[in-house]
Amino acid sequence: MLLSLPIWAQQDSLRTDSVEISLLTCQPHDEVYSLYGHTAIRYHDLRKGGLDISFNYGIFDFHKPFFALRFVFGLTDYELGAYPYRLFLEEYRRFGCMVTEQVLNLTDEEKAVLQQALAENMKEENRVYRYNYFYHNCTTKARDIIEQCIQGKVVYEPREDYTPTYREMVHEMTHNNPWSAFGNDLLLGVLADRKTDQRQQEFLPYNLMYDFDHAQIYQNGEYRPLVKERRIAVPAGIQMVKQGFPLTPLACMIILLSVGLILFLIEWKKRCAFVVWDVLLMLITGIIGIILFLMLFSQHPTVNINLQFILLNPLPWFFLWQVIKDKKTRYWHITFVLCLLFLIGSLFQHYAEGIWSLALCLLLQSILHIFCKRR
Repeated sequence: MLLSLPIWAQQDSLRTDSVEISLLTCQPHDEVYSLYGHTAIRYHDLRKGGLDISFNYGIFDFHKPFFALRFVFGLTDYELGAYPYRLFLEEYRRFGCMVTEQVLNLTDEEKAVLQQALAENMKEENRVYRYNYFYHNCTTKARDIIEQCIQGKVVYEPREDYTPTYREMVHEMTHNNPWSAFGNDLLLGVLADRKTDQRQQEFLPYNLMYDFDHAQIYQNGEYRPLVKERRIAVPAGIQMVKQGFPLTPLACMIILLSVGLILFLIEWKKRCAFVVWDVLLMLITGIIGIILFLMLFSQHPTVNINLQFILLNPLPWFFLWQVIKDKKTRYWHITFVLCLLFLIGSLFQHYAEGIWSLALCLLLQSILHIFCKRR
């Protein structure tokens, strides 16, 4: 049940000394959209009958046309929603996810400013924003609006021993979902392998929660903790994990490589090439290549410079008919060179798990066609 702006705006005259404002951090669950956790803001008037609302910058309509495609291209719009806190908790209790509440140590004036800022964001013309997973998501939006309403400066305790890349942080959150990790690694480019600073790391809810716990507000020569109290709003429960595809990407790639090695030995001995195998490799490479080609036009900065594109590109589609007809073609010479460049590229970018198996199969077929196959 979403709350409308008028209901919220009518509370402007409430005394803020009776109000608590908290940051809510939610444990991930098995749904793809929640693998990284979630962040929201709680507004709680402690007086009898007072409002208790959760403000959530993560509202989206998964059923909108081309949602997945728009998400991949960085063209997804999310919006701010407000609904009763008890409903927010019930959702995560149902999933078995722990919810941690950090009560913010704000002055009455800062609470009033934040209340007005949330009311302004709830207006129809303001509530929708262009979502970006790393740079502009439900967690960074909550952080930014809180910081903007604090009169002093929020000083975060440095984490000098923690400088992960975006890819490493994604791996940390998807270690139980190998196919999600594989898909992310396939799409993420070289910029995802750069070390991040503390502010960039706060796109993850748990990183922001940690930083808030250790942050201070500096004002008029004095410091005060940003977080006044930390509570467990929903204890961790039992999460039901959906059974996905039984084989991991690495297992599938090992099978592909095993088949490729066996076929290569047979082909080498007979001094011939199996067209069906050539075509299968070209189709796999070409399909992935189209996806990576489209990523060149994505609004996500971390996907459009992807060195896996050296080998995984649409090139096979231009030579597919020649290979099917077993005509003389330069495709295998080109692929041989691309495989070597692909190897060099691995010095600068982490590739998707097991993708080397596909690369090695292509390299073996290139060697076969160039040096062994009879004409």
